[in-house]
Amino acid sequence: MADVSKDEQVGFHKGALSTLAKEREEMQKILSIVEQLMHMHVKALKDLGVDLEKMAKDVQAKKENLEKKV
Repeated sequence: MADVSKDEQVGFHKGALSTLAKEREEMQKILSIVEQLMHMHVKALKDLGVDLEKMAKDVQAKKENLEKKV
C-alpha cells in the first residue's frame, strides 16, 4: 500500500471495519439461534427425566478419579 494515497487507505480500512461489524452481527444472530436450540433440547431431556446435572457431576467425578490414579 506504499503507492496508495492516505485517503484510499483510510477508505479501505473503514470499509473493512464496516463489513466485519456486519459479519459479527450475523454471527451473533447465529449464536443466539444455537443457544435457543440447545435450551430446547435441554428442556426436552429434562421433561423425559434425564438429569443432566447428575450426569455432568458423574463425568467430573470420573475425570477426577482418573487424574488421581495418574
